Amino acid sequence: MKHVRDFYVFLGPPGAGKGTQAKVVAHRLGIPQISSGDLFRENIKNQTEMGIQANEYIKVGDLVPDDVTVAMVRERISRTDCMNGAILDGFPRTPAQAKAFDGILSETGCKLNRVPYIKVPEEALIERLSGRLTCRDKGHVFHKSYNPPKEPGVCDFDGSELYQREDDRPETVARRIRVYIERTQPLIEYYQDRDVLVEVDGDRDIETITADLVKLLEVEETNV
Repeated sequence: MKHVRDFYVFLGPPGAGKGTQAKVVAHRLGIPQISSGDLFRENIKNQTEMGIQANEYIKVGDLVPDDVTVAMVRERISRTDCMNGAILDGFPRTPAQAKAFDGILSETGCKLNRVPYIKVPEEALIERLSGRLTCRDKGHVFHKSYNPPKEPGVCDFDGSELYQREDDRPETVARRIRVYIERTQPLIEYYQDRDVLVEVDGDRDIETITADLVKLLEVEETNV
């Protein structure tokens, strides 16, 4: 078990597999994966003060202010399961949030170890995302090429209809990717300047990418 509280931030465009890799590597490290989406849902569900504040903005389609988001992260990494660090997925999103996170880590005697940026060609991302099919009942996800259902158009698990979400259509996917790259570039440059950003080729199988991440993060694999 690690004794230094090392934190990692995973970056990558929609469809790059960032969340999957963050979860796998976190398991290898024995530290939690902190997803910004999960953090929002948890606080809103539990009706915390931060969750109530965030929900007021979300309900009207506004962005949650940085101070609320940062407060959620501050509280989350103070829990005992983060005593050896954590992997953050979806936070920070801007240089301002990154600076605030640096401040939190400095206050608590922790450090940001590495920031893996999982890169995938735009064409591959569009193929991955535009091939997704979602079941109407429980939200199970399939893929036309990589994980097709046994019966076309029908969910293997509950028999409900499979459909393509509006935000998974090719033109929408391409726009989402362009917006992500445009908005994230300043954050990438911020971490490049701090010499903690490491690029990872995400256009390979999951196991190979995981092995590269483990090596880059200088993590000893443990038996799981």
